[in-house]
Amino acid sequence: MSIFTMILATMVALEFFYILYLETFATSSAATSRVFGMSQEELQQQSLNTLFKNQGVYNGLIGILVLIAVFIQPSSVWLGILMVYIILVAGYGAVTSDPKILLKQGGLAILTLISLFF
Repeated sequence: MSIFTMILATMVALEFFYILYLETFATSSAATSRVFGMSQEELQQQSLNTLFKNQGVYNGLIGILVLIAVFIQPSSVWLGILMVYIILVAGYGAVTSDPKILLKQGGLAILTLISLFF
């Protein structure tokens, strides 16, 4: 695994930790409102707030898995599988929610996956 791939993968993990922060710790903040295109009032609804926190933990765990595949148990195969998974989830979000999600959430993962072949 090249240093370039390791840097890209670390950036993917950091992106998922940022999503964890927004969804779990800053759920109804102005930043979360801007990123997700929702009003702060919407984000304060208890049912939505709970769903966001759950989703945030999920995203944080993806970040941890990426770091494990790069630094703890280095594996290009597992890193590739995680990048494909992230890209597929971003693709689903692009189809069901907003086409921009593909590049926002999947862009770094796409670059990381490509870098695994060089």
